[in-house]
Amino acid sequence: AAPDAAASPAGSALVVYFSATGNTERAAQAIASALNADTFAIVPAQPYTDADLNWRDESSRVCAEHDDPAGRHVELQQAQIPNFDAYDTVFFGYPTWWQQASWVVDDVATGNDFTGKVVHPFTTSSSSPLGDSASNLAALAGTGDWREGVRFSSSATADDVAGWINGL
Repeated sequence: AAPDAAASPAGSALVVYFSATGNTERAAQAIASALNADTFAIVPAQPYTDADLNWRDESSRVCAEHDDPAGRHVELQQAQIPNFDAYDTVFFGYPTWWQQASWVVDDVATGNDFTGKVVHPFTTSSSSPLGDSASNLAALAGTGDWREGVRFSSSATADDVAGWINGL
C-alpha cells in the first residue's frame, strides 16, 4: 500500500523494502501486519529476472553490477517516499548481496531525510550474515537513529518476524 499521510498520523511506522525474489517482501508484510504499518516497495525501473539474479553466472546482471561499482546505480520507479515526514519509525528491508545491502536501495537511503526517525534495518538471506550492511546503510543515509539490524533466513516465518518485533 502506498503511504498516505492523511491515514497515517505522525508516530506511525512505515516498512520500506526491496525484494528481488519475495523473501524480503514476506518479512516486510509480516512487520506491516504486526504493527498495522504502511509499506513502500522499492521497485527497480527495470525489474530483475531470475537470470539477472543468478549470482553463479558471471555474466548475470547482479554479477556485472557487483563487479563494476559504477554500474550499481539502479534506476527506481520512485526513490522519494511520499509523505515520509509523517513517520517516526521506519523498518528498512533488503536482501543481502555479497554480504552487503542490495545496492538497489541506495537511492532511497540517500534520497530521503531520516532525521528524527528511528530506523530498524532488516535483511533476508539464504546464507549471508547481516555483516556491516545496516551500518553502511546508516552511513549512506547520513541521518536518522539507525538501530542494530536483524537478518532473517529466506524461509523466515511471520512468527520469526513477530519475535524480533516483540523484542524491540
